[in-house]
Amino acid sequence: MLSYKISQAKAKLLVDYPYFGTLASKLVLVKNDDIEAFKSNGITLEYNDEYLEKLEISELEFVFANGAMHASLAHDKRKNNRSGWLWQMATDMAINDMLVENGLDMPYGAQYRKRFQGKYAEEIYAELKDDILREDEGLEYEADNLEDVQNKEEQTQEALQEEILQEQLFAEEAITQLEKEFKRGEAPLQIERFFQLNVFGKIDWREEIKSALDQYFRDDYVLLPPSKKLLSYGIYLPSNISQTFRLVIAIDSSSSVDDVLLNQFLSEVNFLMALVQNYEIELLVCDDTIQSHTTFTSGDTLEVVLKGNGGTDFRPVFEYCEEKFDGVKLLLYFTDLEGTFPVQAPHFEVKWVSKKEREIPFGEIILL
Repeated sequence: MLSYKISQAKAKLLVDYPYFGTLASKLVLVKNDDIEAFKSNGITLEYNDEYLEKLEISELEFVFANGAMHASLAHDKRKNNRSGWLWQMATDMAINDMLVENGLDMPYGAQYRKRFQGKYAEEIYAELKDDILREDEGLEYEADNLEDVQNKEEQTQEALQEEILQEQLFAEEAITQLEKEFKRGEAPLQIERFFQLNVFGKIDWREEIKSALDQYFRDDYVLLPPSKKLLSYGIYLPSNISQTFRLVIAIDSSSSVDDVLLNQFLSEVNFLMALVQNYEIELLVCDDTIQSHTTFTSGDTLEVVLKGNGGTDFRPVFEYCEEKFDGVKLLLYFTDLEGTFPVQAPHFEVKWVSKKEREIPFGEIILL
């Protein structure tokens, strides 16, 4: 029975290839006897049931993985002015090649050309288009074919917007799932042809910062009053006292840091202020000299003018901390790391928050 085979294939795909299996479980399957094999568009996988009946379970896995990839790419967003059906074919060939690279069992009828091995959908599209134009030099080819145009005209604007929204939601789910796989080192082979993997960090930098803050946020213990948790059992433990958390943050406002990065720095400082309930933040803005020093306490709104655009010298911040602040435990320095470092490491911990890596004399880099 086909429904049983489909369930088996989906379950096996989830075990063998968790990324493809998770996405495939969300596909809407639609029977369509007017097609020879299968095709995917948006979040729908259309299939000819006689075709699926003849396939092995492993080949059905391939079909569902193919449908999941088409849906996750929200391919209409990348289509631009390309011919709809040819772009679909190019994407299909790129996906199938990637699935073969990952060891899935490709069924007959799937679109595949060995000449396109390892190529992006955009490259495949260009070559397919050249092939057709060579056969008919007078072909005007950037428009969709008649069937594509008619199908779009028949859709109401509301239905079209709903379809686009569903594609986008599926694509966002695919990226979230891929990020999890990437962090575990289990992302599918050749998946970078479809997604920009460089946007995924091996480490969630916000979790890294939270972990750094947690080391210092609750570190005072007193015996009086004792902890009430086990007091009824006659067990006296120290109380954990959460005092005002003091944190020093420095923002690099030198000319090498553009406005986009500066705004991102401020956005992340806002995140930190929301993360800690009872805080006192000393915010320093510095290029090659201290441009401003503002103190923020719990409930304050982040308002700061980022002056600077000179050279980059990290030393003034460390000198300022030594002279003006008592008991500094942690400094978060938002910077592009292009500047002059102090010769000696300070007595407090330093976390350099940056979008790139480079050699540093002390502290630890947290990649944005």
